[in-house]
Amino acid sequence: MIRRYDFGTPIRTHAVVQTLIPETAPMPFFTVEQQSPEVSFTLALHRDDVIFGLGENVRGVNKRGHLYHAWNSDDPSHTENKASIYASHNLLLFYGENRCFGVYFDDPGDMVFDLGYTHAAEAKITSREGDLSVYVIEADSLTALCREFRGLTGRSYLPPKWAFGYIQSRWGYASAEDARFVVENHRSRHIPLDAVCMDIDYMEDYKDFTWAEKHFPDLKGCVSEMKKDHIRLVPIIDAGVKQQEGYSVCDEGLEKGYFCKKENGDPFIGAVWPGRSYFPDFLREDVRAWFGSKYHLLLDAGVEGFWNDMNEPAIFYSPETLEKAYEAADRLRGVNLGINEFFQLKDAFTGTSNSMEDYRRFYHEVDGRLIRHDKVHNLYGAMMTKAAAQGFHAYDESKRFLMFSRSSFIGAHRDGGVWQGDNCAWWSHLLLNLKMLPSLNMCGFLYTGADVGGFGCHTTEDLLLRWLQLGVFTPLLRNHAALGTRDQEVFRFDCWEDMRNILRVRYALIPWLYSEFMKAALEDGMLFRPLAFDYPGDRLALRVEDQMMLGADCMIAPVYEQNARGRYVYLPEDMLMIRFRSDADYDLVPMEAGHHWIDLELHEMPLFIRRGHLIPLAKAAEYVDGIDASHPVLLGWIRENTAVTLYDDDGFNASPVLAEGLRTISVTVEDGCARSVQADCSRLVID
Repeated sequence: MIRRYDFGTPIRTHAVVQTLIPETAPMPFFTVEQQSPEVSFTLALHRDDVIFGLGENVRGVNKRGHLYHAWNSDDPSHTENKASIYASHNLLLFYGENRCFGVYFDDPGDMVFDLGYTHAAEAKITSREGDLSVYVIEADSLTALCREFRGLTGRSYLPPKWAFGYIQSRWGYASAEDARFVVENHRSRHIPLDAVCMDIDYMEDYKDFTWAEKHFPDLKGCVSEMKKDHIRLVPIIDAGVKQQEGYSVCDEGLEKGYFCKKENGDPFIGAVWPGRSYFPDFLREDVRAWFGSKYHLLLDAGVEGFWNDMNEPAIFYSPETLEKAYEAADRLRGVNLGINEFFQLKDAFTGTSNSMEDYRRFYHEVDGRLIRHDKVHNLYGAMMTKAAAQGFHAYDESKRFLMFSRSSFIGAHRDGGVWQGDNCAWWSHLLLNLKMLPSLNMCGFLYTGADVGGFGCHTTEDLLLRWLQLGVFTPLLRNHAALGTRDQEVFRFDCWEDMRNILRVRYALIPWLYSEFMKAALEDGMLFRPLAFDYPGDRLALRVEDQMMLGADCMIAPVYEQNARGRYVYLPEDMLMIRFRSDADYDLVPMEAGHHWIDLELHEMPLFIRRGHLIPLAKAAEYVDGIDASHPVLLGWIRENTAVTLYDDDGFNASPVLAEGLRTISVTVEDGCARSVQADCSRLVID
């Protein structure tokens, strides 16, 4: 059951697809306090209550005990003291004894989630502007809550099947020769690869929907050449449009008034990669249609996937904030700088980036009225993703295209995936990657993953290898690094063969992973879940945060500590552990419920299969199109007769039907021997 409660004048965010009439009765569970313009919602917390949700954010799966901020922020240092990063997903699930309900706060502006921070036994959620709709969701289980929420907000985005392949990326690939170098070094070593991302270097002067003809003299030919080798080129698109006369996107946007404006009606100017730039008003339908149509320039060249970036929006400076910094520098020039004066000078320049003054300086048109940007800030990236999705649909409504974004809001899960932002090559970010997966899934973002190996800082061989062992299971599997950091393509390392073997496990599992993803998307389910979702009566499972359920059949428990040669795991039930070294080299170890230490050498990774469940292991290949799933090896621990039901389709159809793609492989046990239909069952453990 879902009930809606309105406060102030709610702003349409496109997050919700159901139409619910607002309730007039008092909102349940919470004490509501209104002190214009703020509205606060307070809930007493019981000792053992757990709070799930908030999608992409720092800290643990259980969000209790910290202060969080709904404010999309361009900040790559995802440390525990941060209250927000690149996205705002305002869903909370409260779970405890005699308590199981969810709350979605549909507010695109500044919100604070004090979840036991100020007072340990109290959650207080505050909307700074007080214009929002609140949806209270009640169900008899955590899984049912998430399914109800998905019904409220719509079906998750479906990527093309090739997007489940390995993607290599780097800020610094600036030419067709760079892309060919990457592909050749993967193919010559038989390292699986399906796509190469192009960061800002491919553009002409960092201008959207252009490419540097000096370095890509024949982009269409390059894309076609890559596709013959089963490789897609995936270019980046940024939110800011370079201010330059003669640049068609800029000229047209100015002529038609498509850019965000200041209060006096002049176009707002802020600087990003190309310098001074304009920002399309993505909250307008006509602007989304216009900007979405610009993707056609690259679609015409054969491109089939994109990633949207800098869309919080990130702003390096505006002319106004930069001028204030220069004025501060002039005032302090020649002064014997003490501590206070030094920090004034420093803050004058560091404060120009993503300044609240700038976010209050420009306006959007929303349903015919002007709204200052800071009141709808968290919508900007989601509406850019919607613009892209509308552009793809207009180009070819029958086909799926790859789209993943840095910034997002609830509702963007219908239009694209997300990557977990510009992380760092830190072991703590490997663990954070794991913990964000179920929280994002709760909010509908199924196609997600982190920058494997870390984007910023210099990665290490063991960190990349361990991160790949987690990335094997994430729908988006991309190795991405920043300019100036250590080269971290797999082939650069001494243990590249071990890394290749782990990627071969990924490709052998893709038919099953794709099946579980599509079933979750088409049935409004989750791919990754905390153990508590599947074992609600197990108090120990409720506290485990470094293991996750995956699909209907499995649990993952990656190694995430430097120099570790194993880890502790908690099994809520008997499971079969597969210790993978490659797709063709693995051990099967039946394990009883309880606590275990698992030995795992650096080149080994575990996967746990639930008793009575099966997963298929296909014949791996170097690209998704080459995977042979016709005669899989079945892995599992079966009791009697069982089956595995797989979903498959052509990987491109934009309107798949679940029933049409299902096939079942049955396994029977006769006289202690396992037999199946069209499968090699030699890897079954029989109970």
